Amino acid sequence: MSENLSIKTIDKNNKSILVDWSDGFKSKYNFLWLRDNCPSEVHPTARERTFNLLDVSEDIHPKNYSLNSEGNLEIEWSEGGHKSVYERDWLRHNCYSLKHSREYVSPYRIWDKSMQDTFTDIQIDYSEIISSDDGLKKWLQQLHFFGISIVKNAPTDVNSGFDILKNISHTRETFFKTPFEVIDIPNPNNSAYTAAGLRNHIDLPYYEIAPGYQFLHCLINNATGGESVAVDGFKVIDYLKNNHPNDYDVLLNTSVKFVNRDYTTNTIRVMHKPIITLDHNNDYNDIRFSVAYMGVMDCHPDQMDHFYSAYRKLLSLLHDQRFEINFRMQAGDIFSFNNRRVLHGRKEYDANSGERHLQGYYMDRDEILGRLNYIENLNP
Repeated sequence: MSENLSIKTIDKNNKSILVDWSDGFKSKYNFLWLRDNCPSEVHPTARERTFNLLDVSEDIHPKNYSLNSEGNLEIEWSEGGHKSVYERDWLRHNCYSLKHSREYVSPYRIWDKSMQDTFTDIQIDYSEIISSDDGLKKWLQQLHFFGISIVKNAPTDVNSGFDILKNISHTRETFFKTPFEVIDIPNPNNSAYTAAGLRNHIDLPYYEIAPGYQFLHCLINNATGGESVAVDGFKVIDYLKNNHPNDYDVLLNTSVKFVNRDYTTNTIRVMHKPIITLDHNNDYNDIRFSVAYMGVMDCHPDQMDHFYSAYRKLLSLLHDQRFEINFRMQAGDIFSFNNRRVLHGRKEYDANSGERHLQGYYMDRDEILGRLNYIENLNP
């Protein structure tokens, strides 16, 4: 907050403290909200709330209130003899009146085929990441805002992906184990373990919460073919929303069945979720899409015609060259991406022409954003 910004006057009504700021903005702070968020009711080291809102009545209100000599709000409450002090910076930062007076601006940098021309914007050298927090922050920002980053010149030792990922947090374990080997093998339980081409998809859509990020570490790639494909799912659904709004609404509001039959763990995983989900700001949160794991659709009969019309439109867009970027992974590359935003695919390769070996890791989105928040010293 600006050092010159101060509280000009305070007043109250039946439910709230009213604050007039020196810049002319007017804030409203609900009594229960203020009591619930008293700064003194936090454990000093754990930083966890200690106050129980049910210890006071719904009718609690300020017995006395004033601005102290430092220009901060002081309240003596009507119950329990408790006194609270709220710094003006804290009040302004957490002002929900201000938040809801502003138009939300998405932090995401959505992209299409034109990203191919500015590919260096989503690249970073391995040494830059491991040598400083600034390098790590740059990588995390690429992952969060663009949903994709290509790390260059990483070591190619087996399992060495752990060395860079530990700078963020722990990996997420799945039945594929960590790391999982992306290599042509006999009798595979996943089409990634073949030399066949892979249609654009996200991984593990049949999980209640699919892994947030995926890291594909190229150890060797001298086979013919096998170019990687990436599509920004948020860009595609944004296009769908603006050009085919009815189809967008259908995919937002219709649950789709995803099924995984895994003979290696004697498990059948089933999940019903919409293809598109939004967050609390009504911004894009997830795209859940994989033709390989689509179950037999079982929506209401009145929805089926609409669903298949919308689904075909999305399927076409997700494989439209206008939205795809293509690149060949080199040994030492780590293809890193938001698995619930960026769809990935692969061209077919000739397993007899050379070797192609990738190792894959998953990590939850909470770990990426949480680490970035910490490095940026975010005040939530």
